Amino acid sequence: MSEFNNSIDNSWAVTEEERSILRERAQRLAKEPEESGKSHFFMEVLSFLLAGERYAVETRFVVETMTLRELTSLPGLPSFILGIVNIRGRILSVMDIKRFFDLPESGLTDLHKLIIVKYRDLEVGILADDLLGMQTLPQELLQSSLPTLTGIREKYLAGVTAEGTIVLRVEKILSDERIIVNDEG
Repeated sequence: MSEFNNSIDNSWAVTEEERSILRERAQRLAKEPEESGKSHFFMEVLSFLLAGERYAVETRFVVETMTLRELTSLPGLPSFILGIVNIRGRILSVMDIKRFFDLPESGLTDLHKLIIVKYRDLEVGILADDLLGMQTLPQELLQSSLPTLTGIREKYLAGVTAEGTIVLRVEKILSDERIIVNDEG
C-alpha cells in the first residue's frame, strides 16, 4: 500500500516554479473586480405608442394591460379623464396622457389599449395607441431630458433613452392633484 501512496504523491509533486505560477493566479483571481464607473441599475419598462412617440412606464407600477372596452363618459371631469371602465368589478378612471401633456390627439378607437397602473392606493387606466412590449433599460443611460421636452412633461419624466423612448414617472403622474376629482357640492 505504501508503494501506491508514493506513486500518488509523486504524481502530484509540484515544482517551485509551478507553485509560484499557481500562487500568482490565485492572487489575481482573489482581487476585487475593478469598478467600471457604471451603477449597473436596471429598470424594466412597458413601452407603448402615444401620438407617434414611444413612451414607457416601469413595470413595477403596471397591474395589467387590455384593449379598451365600454368606456363610460362622466360630466364635470378634467379633459384628460375620458371616463370610467369596469374591470372585473373595479371601477377605474381612464386617463388620456395625450391630453394631460397637450399632445396631438388622434381620436378614440376600439383599437386603443389600456395600461392599468397603480401607485399607493390609486389605480388608473392610461390610454395608449398601441403596446410595444417590455424591455430592460440601464438607468445610467437615461438622459434626464431633451430640449424638445419642455413644460408639463419634464416634471413627469424619468428619462429618455438613446432611441428616444420617453420613460414616465407613474408615481409623479398619479400624485398630481389635478387627477383627483372630488365632487363636494
